[in-house]
Amino acid sequence: MIDVSAYLDRVGHTGPVRPDFETLRALHRAHGLAIPYENFDVQLKRPITTDPRAAFEKIVNRKRGGWCYEMNGTFGLVLEAIGFKVTRLSGQGAEPDSHLVLNVDLDGQTYVADVGFADGPIEPYALVEGPFSQGGFDYRLEFLEGGWRLHNHKFGAVPGFAAFGPDEPAMAARCQWLQTAPESAFVQNTTVFRRLPVGFISLIGRTLRTITPDGVAREDIPSADDYVATLKDRFALDLPETASLWPAICERHEHYLREAEARRAAKAAG
Repeated sequence: MIDVSAYLDRVGHTGPVRPDFETLRALHRAHGLAIPYENFDVQLKRPITTDPRAAFEKIVNRKRGGWCYEMNGTFGLVLEAIGFKVTRLSGQGAEPDSHLVLNVDLDGQTYVADVGFADGPIEPYALVEGPFSQGGFDYRLEFLEGGWRLHNHKFGAVPGFAAFGPDEPAMAARCQWLQTAPESAFVQNTTVFRRLPVGFISLIGRTLRTITPDGVAREDIPSADDYVATLKDRFALDLPETASLWPAICERHEHYLREAEARRAAKAAG
């Protein structure tokens, strides 16, 4: 058995805990506000698996964040321990099986619980086709043959994802690929998100973004010390070892700027 009380302390939930929608919504929101989405173990070359118990130990006991396999893995364990009926689904973003998402069956309705979609809905949402809004952001759920697709809000870092049936072996294989393949976005960039009561903050490379329903504000982090301090102060991540990543972060940032300038020049010439 997992220590549900330790998880509740981690996310700061002090209310009642029952297998009902009020608990599901409260824990989903609390998880998003307390625990950042981040890929620093990939960047630091520390192996990650899809084992939800390993994720629980990392996120709850070591007070880290994680990516979707870890965030939703931990959340699913907790929901099951409380008494919810949870199904783990394989989701497809830029790559097949690159996202873990949870379906929760409750009182004759299926809800999507996804604390691992970095800038997606902050609360669970009913598996009902059509548009819906949360926190000032607009989303849309589309039914597909054999699954469904979430279309993210207009400021989302990715446009959304599609979810189909459970496929644990495929997710395990993709988890390995995402942390080792040179072409993986998680290998190429440091990524961290944290939900706010309204909106999100993100730090991709050295660019800090604040995302609200009104738009996106950007600023660049000037130094390795500032990077470590930003992680601690803004994302609740005490990771001084990330200073070792700063040269590669700056190199990728400069490469991005050169590519952006080349695209602007080509557009102007064309």
